Amino acid sequence: MTYRDVVSRQVLTWACTAVGARMPVAMAPLALVFLVRERPGGYSLGAIIAAAYVLGEIVGAPVLGMRLRPERARRQLAVGLGLGAAGFLGLGVFPGAHPVVLAGFACLAGAAPSAATGALRTLLGSLVPERSVAQALSVESILTAGVWALSPAAVAGLALGVAPRVPLLLAAGLMASSAGGLWLLPAGWGAGGTEGKDEAGGTGAPLLRVLVGAWPVYVTGAASLTLLGLSELVLPALLEQRGIGVGWSGPLLAGMAVGGGLGAFLYGLRGWPGLLRTRSLVLTAGTSACVTLAALIPSTPGIAVALVVGGTLQSGAMITRNLSLREVLPPGALAAGYSVMYAAAGAGYAATGSLAGALLQVTAPSTAILAGVGLTALLTVTGWWGEVRRAGRGAGAARVSAGADVAVADGGADGGTVADGGDRARPLGL
Repeated sequence: MTYRDVVSRQVLTWACTAVGARMPVAMAPLALVFLVRERPGGYSLGAIIAAAYVLGEIVGAPVLGMRLRPERARRQLAVGLGLGAAGFLGLGVFPGAHPVVLAGFACLAGAAPSAATGALRTLLGSLVPERSVAQALSVESILTAGVWALSPAAVAGLALGVAPRVPLLLAAGLMASSAGGLWLLPAGWGAGGTEGKDEAGGTGAPLLRVLVGAWPVYVTGAASLTLLGLSELVLPALLEQRGIGVGWSGPLLAGMAVGGGLGAFLYGLRGWPGLLRTRSLVLTAGTSACVTLAALIPSTPGIAVALVVGGTLQSGAMITRNLSLREVLPPGALAAGYSVMYAAAGAGYAATGSLAGALLQVTAPSTAILAGVGLTALLTVTGWWGEVRRAGRGAGAARVSAGADVAVADGGADGGTVADGGDRARPLGL
């Protein structure tokens, strides 16, 4: 297995479009804090506006993702990205507006383009041969890791070195450029059976029911992202507890992001043994162990190594989650499924942040991290158990179907007919 099939002009165009759509997402929370930090109650106000942005993402991703149609995806995505750019532009042009107005712009900037991540991932899968989908998802993870490593430095440099509004204006320009980049890509992706109907890929099942049936994958995906959120949100307080300069939090998190890119690259180099759900369990458990070590190790180099290795394992876990969705969802439901995963990850991130914030009021940062790791373990085991149950039901249904086929064949050989609604074969005259 190599990356040869992924190297093409179309994939390069896709990558440029994806960077334009995703870098504003990575920049937004920190940029919103810098935007209002000089106002009364600046940091608290920034956190509230950032929360409005995240809430827009969480609500918008599943709602808009379920409305995506393969045959007109380009038009739907362009509208969403355009409105998102307008939201960022409003924040940059009116930084002194009333907090309610700023929260409204932030919510629009988060909600309108929230289906783009899932749709672009689905589109990427259609640009490469089926045998190279894992490599394509690895490339996407490498790209995402790079975006998340670069964004904090870009926001801080522009906000402090030029003006607080500049990062948001840059985000607006990037998102507008990604909307234009869609016209250099295919208009959609192939998936039969969804033309204007609430059905998934021609299976005859309502889209909502199909998406809900994949809940274990969303739970384990959210579990993997909670560890990332835990590391980002509690690391400064942990460093302070250890007597380490808080300024090290930026380089340490950048190292974690670089580890994520390395892990994604290594995952795509070869095929890996075991079921996807087993790989996910092992990788998430390894990430949890690394975050636990980061909470307990007193030295900066030890924390750095733990976070880099944790980021390496975490990116592999997320790739297994995306591959699992491709297994359990029909093609017509993939974009919606990825959007629901995006929302679930955002909800997990927010839940971990809330838990950590509450615990930091009453306990040490290291203890707060360990409590978050415990929550992650609970989510991971729940999702794995759900996948095992789903696989067991699928195997049982396959055995019943095979038995019915044999019975039909036996009945036909005896000169019988199929009766009782096709569920049993009953020889004629019995």
